[in-house]
Amino acid sequence: MAPSTASADDSHQQLLDQLDMTSIRKPFRNPRWKPSQRRNKNIKQIIAEASRKEASVLATQNNSGTSTPLPPGSVATTRGVTPARTNGAVANPNIAQAAQSLSTLVLERNRQAALSAGPVPTYTNIESAPSLHPGQQRHYCDITGLPARYTDPKTRLRYHDKEVFGVVRSLPQGVAEKYLEARAAHVILK
Repeated sequence: MAPSTASADDSHQQLLDQLDMTSIRKPFRNPRWKPSQRRNKNIKQIIAEASRKEASVLATQNNSGTSTPLPPGSVATTRGVTPARTNGAVANPNIAQAAQSLSTLVLERNRQAALSAGPVPTYTNIESAPSLHPGQQRHYCDITGLPARYTDPKTRLRYHDKEVFGVVRSLPQGVAEKYLEARAAHVILK
């Protein structure tokens, strides 16, 4: 093999520099990239938005002319509002005060209606009551609060493991009944 010359080594190095990919600047991210305008929501935000819509619909339905509360000093003849009369003429109160007090009364009444109605439990509503189905209920240890795998047949206390079982069997008389009473599983003889 012929010895390499300096010009051949130099041309070879130039070729390697030309083909070297590390010298090419490539940004990590596309310079024209912009974040999406659509925002993902978590379940808590979705439920809060749904309850706000529900409350808004409820307030809109309750904010009709027939549900307007009586201003102070009015006499109710029917479900509507009848202004008070003095000597056959309608009293002219300050209109701004009347509007403000009327709006305050309407807001109070709508708030009370919303509080009394409360959220309606639906299949997807997180605020509904817990399931009473026996397969859905988890049993917890009466002593430690850990998930209970076992039940003592003598005292009917639920326990987590054999160490807790030793504690359950060493309880003085009447203490097991107190634990059952705390769980609302005690027997009351009349």
